[in-house]
Amino acid sequence: ETQLVESGGGSVQAGGSLRLSCEISGYTRTHDCMGWFRQAPGKSVKDRELVALIYSDDGGTAYADSVKGRFTISKDNANKALYLSMDALKPEDTASYYCAIDTLPPFVTTCRRDFRQYNIWGRGTQVAVSP
Repeated sequence: ETQLVESGGGSVQAGGSLRLSCEISGYTRTHDCMGWFRQAPGKSVKDRELVALIYSDDGGTAYADSVKGRFTISKDNANKALYLSMDALKPEDTASYYCAIDTLPPFVTTCRRDFRQYNIWGRGTQVAVSP
């Protein structure tokens, strides 16, 4: 069974940086998408939004417009860890951050952006950015 465990969240001032980690265990597949999503305080699961995605085969990435140029997604070569480096943090980045895996069907070769497609989730780590 694949399990995801996030860490690295915390409280920072605007302009600061954090690096989130997601430890991946029990995962032996390739050809999947891995991503970070976030859920702002007071928002429901249906409002969970994409932050960044990475394709496990070739490392191709995609980002939400709101974080482009500030956040960087990466992973280790063995697909045992996923990372999100966050710089120039803003108060609007305050949220619970979740890592997730979308186990793609064989005929899908690009990452899907809808969180509802992602079927393996961690429990999240909280990020709070003060003005």
